[in-house]
This record gives sequence, structure tokens and C-alpha cells, in this order.
Amino acid sequence: MKYAQESIKPYSTKGKKAEQVEQMFDNIAPAYDKLNHILSFSIDKIWRRKAIKWLKQYNPETIMDVATGTGDFAMLAYRKIKPQRLTGVDISDGMMNVGRVKVKKAGFDPYIVFEKEDCLNLTYEDNKFDAITAAFGIRNFESLEQGLSEMYRVLKPGGHLVILELTTPDKAPMKQLFRFYSQSIIPLFGQALTSDKRAYHYLPNTIKAFPQGEVMQSILQGIGYSEVKFERLTFGVCTMYTATKIA
Repeated sequence: MKYAQESIKPYSTKGKKAEQVEQMFDNIAPAYDKLNHILSFSIDKIWRRKAIKWLKQYNPETIMDVATGTGDFAMLAYRKIKPQRLTGVDISDGMMNVGRVKVKKAGFDPYIVFEKEDCLNLTYEDNKFDAITAAFGIRNFESLEQGLSEMYRVLKPGGHLVILELTTPDKAPMKQLFRFYSQSIIPLFGQALTSDKRAYHYLPNTIKAFPQGEVMQSILQGIGYSEVKFERLTFGVCTMYTATKIA
């Protein structure tokens, strides 16, 4: 099944979405961390800590962080869980290069590695990782179901998945406030702090189009995940999805 956000592309209706997303994130990589924290008022850090707290109870030894970007989620997971190995994957070398500098500075480079991967066609063998994390990246997939299926394939039986994704609040007045903020304020700041005017129009549009709540829960269940739950955070601005791959 095709979902609305899969057809939204950063630059042109022509060409592959994945190639345009890679170009976009390479372009905005130097300013991404600063802008991300400003636009979320640093609440994104609270969301990440909540997700890692949920995952920590299972003590995974190998973790893959999907759409890892500059590695914030990966670094937090390592600090809190201390897995033997954490692999961050992304299609943007520009973003991961920022992450590599941060990881090296923190002294985590023996434990956290970054690898360029197409998340729709991962090169890893089946049943490789104890846990998979993803924060604010899966809505950029060209095929949501294919990406989630690949994550399921490489997750070990008994392994756990936690996803954070930005969502649209469904209750007033937060619904109206978020619409104004995402459509007007985010592009304004994005244009001021990066050279890519279109990136911060594209990102809010994907939030609005992305399947949310019960719909996303149903998609995960359809792929094969069990114990699928979701929790809306900060009045529905973000949603945390958790799931397990049953043996």
C-alpha cells in the first residue's frame, strides 16, 4: 500500500525520493542539530530519553539506529544502555559525518559505528540485532512498509523496536497551534539558518501526511510485529511506537 508521505519529495516531483532526501540532508547537515533543538525547544531530548528508558529494560547487546542522522539517538542509547555494539545507518553521509565527529569527541567510537545503508534494502543478514531504534526519520522512507519490513527482517526473534515520529495533534487548540507553527515558523527558521529553503517546507508536509496512531499501529501489526503499542507525547506533537518480534 502507498502512503501519502511517500509521494512528497523535497525538490521535484520527478526522480527518486531517496536521492532527493539524501541531497537534502547532506545540504542541511551542518546546521541540523542546532536547528532541530531550537525548533523543538529541546523537548526532543525528553522524547528520546523516554524511548531509551523503555528499551533499557531489555538490555539489548546489539542495536541498530535507523535513519541515525547525526547520531543523537545512537549516542543516548549507548550512554544509557551500554550495548556491546551500536550501528547507526543512514543514506546521508553528510549527516553521519557530523555524527562521527560527535562520537569520536565523546570517546564512543569503539562502540558506535556509522554505515551508509538504504533502509529499504539493508545489507545485513536476517536476525542480526537485539533492538532497533528510529527517531524522526521513517517518514522519509520512499516505501514505509518496505522499510519497516527490512527492520523486522534484521531484528532477532524476541527483539524490540522503538520508534519516535513527529505527528499532528488531533485536539484543539494544539492542533491549530501546531499547524501554524509547522507551516509558518519552521520554514522561516529553516530558511534563516540553512541554505536550503525547501527542506523545511518538505519536513512539515511529511509530518502532516504520515500515518499516525492506530493507523501506524495497524501497519506494524500487518508486517508481523507483536505487542504493538503507541503513546502520544506532548499533546500529540510526537508519538512513540513500541513493538516486539516474537520468536
